[in-house]
Amino acid sequence: MRDIAKEVYEKMKVGAAAWIRPVAAKGDTLESFQSAHDSAKVLAEDGLIQIVKIQRQDDGLIDAIRIQRLS
Repeated sequence: MRDIAKEVYEKMKVGAAAWIRPVAAKGDTLESFQSAHDSAKVLAEDGLIQIVKIQRQDDGLIDAIRIQRLS
């Protein structure tokens, strides 16, 4: 399973903001994308990013995460 949050983080410049979303072409599903939130929380706890916003569908599943790179 790929780490979407880390992939997005590594492509960002310090101070930049980006959305993390599942990519169907890479095999991501909404269900598998839920682990991206856990990964983003670890990056935030390490002081590398700030989680700015979490978008949820009506059923409660996360479909997008907005992050900002801090370092």
